[in-house]
Amino acid sequence: MADTTGNTAASQAGEADSRPRKSSWRYIGPGIVVAATGVGAGDLVATLIAGSNFGYTLLWAAIVGCLVKISLAEAAGRWHLSTGRTLFDGWTSLGRWTTYFFAIYVVIWGFVYGAAAMSSSALPLQALFPHVMDLEWWAIACGLVGLVFVWFNKYAVFEKVMTVLVGVMFVVTVYLAIRVTPNIPDAFAGLLPVLPDEKDSILNTLGLIGGVGGTITLAAYGYWVNAKGWTNTGWMKVMRLDNRVAYATTGIFVIAMLFVGAELLHSANVAIASGDKGLIQLSDILEDKYGTATAKFFLIGFFATSFTSLIGVWHGVSLMFADFVARYRGREELKGEEVASGERERSWPFRAYLLWLTFPPIVLLFQGQPFRLIIIYGVLGAAFLPFLAGTLIWLLNSSRTPSQWRNGPLSNVMLATAGLLFLVLCVKQIWDQPWSEFF
Repeated sequence: MADTTGNTAASQAGEADSRPRKSSWRYIGPGIVVAATGVGAGDLVATLIAGSNFGYTLLWAAIVGCLVKISLAEAAGRWHLSTGRTLFDGWTSLGRWTTYFFAIYVVIWGFVYGAAAMSSSALPLQALFPHVMDLEWWAIACGLVGLVFVWFNKYAVFEKVMTVLVGVMFVVTVYLAIRVTPNIPDAFAGLLPVLPDEKDSILNTLGLIGGVGGTITLAAYGYWVNAKGWTNTGWMKVMRLDNRVAYATTGIFVIAMLFVGAELLHSANVAIASGDKGLIQLSDILEDKYGTATAKFFLIGFFATSFTSLIGVWHGVSLMFADFVARYRGREELKGEEVASGERERSWPFRAYLLWLTFPPIVLLFQGQPFRLIIIYGVLGAAFLPFLAGTLIWLLNSSRTPSQWRNGPLSNVMLATAGLLFLVLCVKQIWDQPWSEFF
């Protein structure tokens, strides 16, 4: 039987509703945060490699990927606003299995991601200042700066800093796209849904659709919506505009980097490595072709991209963990006005997870990443987005959600498409793991 307690919470949230706010650009905020956090250095490399290998052929796939993420983030935000409950509260209503999955995921994922995020932020800094200190110490410095920043600042300051960094990302990526002089007719041809004539082209295409901007931060979007002060359905139109702006921004980043890959790498038949080091290679290529100033400008954008992902996860996933601990301990959820005032950001679980993201991963920076842990991390990471899509379909088609805010046909189609896409990618990720070496 469906859990109907959400109806009570929803009705209480409804009583607190003021008249619906008009969609306005002056309210935009959480969307910028989720876009900046979701698009990391790895996403830029994946898009560059797609442009390098296939030219403009997969431009349409990158755009479809943004549309898929819009549906997921909108669903998460709609759940928070329409029910007055958090996403983890909704998961809890589906059974204890969701708690077990999230607990294992958030501990292992956070441990490995902490090291990856710090290293990614350190790479461009070491390239800009090669004689200052080693990569590991740059990584530790980035982690500590992120820790201090998130620890002592509430959401409002966090959002402003993220917006500035997004501005840097935007200027750098658009400048590079213009600098390489894109072939506009070929780019328009890339909007047609055509698969490359290559082996595994379907999986490569699905990987590009699912990979860009797709992380646990899609689930954190609803928490940032609440932290902004949007706590009832009066903010629904604003949230939807905010979400669309977020993934329009993501789309610009993706298209710009695909242009760079198509023009700078594909046309010259130049290959770069996968992973963040591919961006260091790109800076060398830019320096050879356009000069030192352009290469350094790109490295600044690379740092902005990586560091927004770092502080975004430090903040957003810590909010989710704080909610998880509150539910596990059987405490009532904070009221909307308390969430907006930053009570969750001052809680001990929020700060404990910040410490978990920062200090234990330092061990991995010096000793390498344990093989078995990386396999588990890869599997859990691949499984999260199918979990998110599936549970959102379940929650938003049940009596837990007020009838007027349940999924319509388009939402169901988009979420189902997202779920199937991520399920295929999850199976591939699990299949590709070297399990024979695990045991």
